[in-house]
Amino acid sequence: MSLFSKKKPELGPSPLEGTTVVLADLDGVVYAGPGAIPYAVESLNEVQQSIRVGYITNNASRTAASVAGHLRELGLSCLEEDVVSSPQAAMHLLAGLVPSGSTILVVGGEGLTSELEKNGYVVTFSAEDKPAAVIQGFSPDLGWRQLAEASFALNERPTADAFGGTATGAGLSEGIPWVATNMDWTIPVDRGVAPGNGTLVSAVHTAVGRLPVVAGKPELPIFEEAARRFGTASAPETALFIGDRLDTDVMGGNRAGMKTVLVLTGIDQAKQLLAAPAGSRPDFILGDLRELSEPYPVVKTNKDGSVAVRGATVKKVGMDLEIVSRGENKLDLLRAACQVIWDSGLAIFGFTVPEELYS
Repeated sequence: MSLFSKKKPELGPSPLEGTTVVLADLDGVVYAGPGAIPYAVESLNEVQQSIRVGYITNNASRTAASVAGHLRELGLSCLEEDVVSSPQAAMHLLAGLVPSGSTILVVGGEGLTSELEKNGYVVTFSAEDKPAAVIQGFSPDLGWRQLAEASFALNERPTADAFGGTATGAGLSEGIPWVATNMDWTIPVDRGVAPGNGTLVSAVHTAVGRLPVVAGKPELPIFEEAARRFGTASAPETALFIGDRLDTDVMGGNRAGMKTVLVLTGIDQAKQLLAAPAGSRPDFILGDLRELSEPYPVVKTNKDGSVAVRGATVKKVGMDLEIVSRGENKLDLLRAACQVIWDSGLAIFGFTVPEELYS
């Protein structure tokens, strides 16, 4: 073998290379229900020895302080200011829609009421109080009555007094402003997958015929809040965002210009990765958070169009995906298969994909 062999290396830098702050989603990444996901706590504590770690959550049912307390109970080193929540991001949206001191109808729990009161708003749970806006976030205690109050309020036409003496502005003819903390259709809990805030927002949407403005992932307000908090607004590529969902976490992190990780400990798995549309494809695919600090396998496209990741190789033959070699790591096989499909520019629905790749 030549001393000057041009064989490409099989491993590249770790996902942490060039990172100044690691931002982690919570549900499906750090915990599922009340319990920690295996290896998450130890891995993030190790990262925090050299890189700042923050947490971004769409879940609006708890305050940032209670979230931080839960994370400390799990063994993480976490302060309240390390948690960026969708209610916090929603406050920035709300401030551009109604003045401080306005009465806001809440569909949700303490995570929302606490932030509203901190920002000088008056909280109500009744449409009869003529609220200036509706804000909606997830709470496990929500039921028909709360959703109905939101519908009653949103179907009312606003008066000039509700907007500080002016009835001008975009969308007033449709009714008062409506802010949702997030549109996650599902949430992972300890017993499995359950309906999320997006499902409840959809019920109100059906009753009122319009959609809210959204603060949480994949929309930018929550990422802008994180950038302000952690000082990455001018260099978003130095932030690494870890999530378990392609349609919220990865899409949102990509939109914000961050590096993105999809970790396979929550909602989305191999099947969703193979079908990921442009814009929702992560920079890194990890089995669990132990791999954050490990060298990441290099994805190589060969002259014949096949893709190799270490010992695993996959190629496209017509509209069939063919496994050339399996290698020693099943995750490498998935990484290679994803790259073949993504590089083709074609939707996965036209491919014949071996069940081994997504089972």
